[in-house]
Amino acid sequence: HHQHNIRSSIEAILTEVRPSLESHQGNARLVDVDANNNVTLAIEGSCRGCPMSAMTFGLGVEKMIRERCPEVKDVLYQ
Repeated sequence: HHQHNIRSSIEAILTEVRPSLESHQGNARLVDVDANNNVTLAIEGSCRGCPMSAMTFGLGVEKMIRERCPEVKDVLYQ
């Protein structure tokens, strides 16, 4: 059940940041929250492999996830 709470928090964060990602023709999707509270996000569209996106996700999305879901251990990207 705990993973479900993390999952819904992250979905909410992604919904918030999606308009700015889409303005760069990109997107992010929550792939998984595993039993160890590691979160996997899929980076899609033009954000994939873009050096700026590493910054956007690291400083933006990941920071928000860590602030709102302190129990998240790692944020992984695929």
